[in-house]
This record gives sequence, C-alpha cells and structure tokens, in this order.
Amino acid sequence: MFTGIIGEVGAVRSTSDTGSGRRLSIQASDTLDALAVGNSVAVAGVCLTVVALGPGHFDVEAVPETLERSTLGELGAGDAVNLERPLVASGRFDGHVVQGHVDSVAIVRSLEGEGESTRMWLDLAPQHLRYVIEKGSVALDGVSLTVSGLDDHGFEVVLIPHTLQATTFGALAVGDRVNVEVDVLAKYIERLLEPRR
Repeated sequence: MFTGIIGEVGAVRSTSDTGSGRRLSIQASDTLDALAVGNSVAVAGVCLTVVALGPGHFDVEAVPETLERSTLGELGAGDAVNLERPLVASGRFDGHVVQGHVDSVAIVRSLEGEGESTRMWLDLAPQHLRYVIEKGSVALDGVSLTVSGLDDHGFEVVLIPHTLQATTFGALAVGDRVNVEVDVLAKYIERLLEPRR
C-alpha cells in the first residue's frame, strides 16, 4: 500500500520488450535505500515488483494488463517518473490509501497558473469519472491530490508549488496522459450495494 506522497523523481534508463510484457530499468537514489528484489515500488503510480538491482538503478516488469491501463508502455529512456516506496506499518500516513492499481489514463485538458500554483483540468472516461467526487482524493501518476472541481467530462486539481517541484507535474503540458487511480473506497461501496439494486 502507498500514500501518494512521492519520495523522489527517477528516470527511465532503458526499456525492453519481454515475452510477457515490458521491462523497465529505473535510475534512482533515495528509493534504492534498503530496496531488495521482490519488493514493491510505485513507478508513475503503478505498483510493480523489483526484479533486479544494480548500481544506481532497479528493474521492474509490467505485464500486458498493466501496459493497457497505464502510460508505462509509452515511457522511453530519459523520461522522468514519480517513485514511492510502500508504506511501512510504523510510518506516518499522509496522502490517502493508494494501491498502485491504476484504473485508467486521463488527458490533461488545461493548465492555468494561479499565483505559484497551477489549476489542472483532466478528461476521464465516464466509467471511471463516476468514482471521482469534489473534495475527494485521486492519485495521478502516483501523486495524492484533492479534487477541486467536476464537470461532465472530467475533474480539476490544484497543484501547489511543492508538488510542481517535487514531482513530474512541473513539466506537464496540455494533451499529456497521466495514470489515474480512483479512490478504492468508492469502488468497494458500489460493489457492496450492487445486490440491493
């Protein structure tokens, strides 16, 4: 489990196709502390398993299901990615409950400066947008954010200066695609209520 509080921004060293998906080698520093093969790590909001370690980098593999639902298949050498280690049982719980199970991809519709912050609108498919509520939580590329607005096609978040500096969001442009994980609690509630319909 993750919290959506990014530990560092890493970079893709290389990618390669495998018989069962795609392998990514990620350059990192702080994220490597005590990291071991078999550990989980969130890359751009996607929970992946470390399959190899080397000096200054770790390798992960993404299966076709993950590649279809996320932007991982679009990454290339040099691309920046948000990284987060899993929450430890004795750690502080900031952000919100993030599983690293990406639901879909949203498209950046607009970016509007507001002082040192940025208001960002994103378009999201209706089957996922129904889980997004104003003042609720959403994870974008692994970053825990609060929804500040909704319309029929998408939602708005406000990126504060720290988020713009400490994540990949400072380089976002209109039309970019970001990984979306909606609040898992909303999906559980919907599932539990289905027999009553």
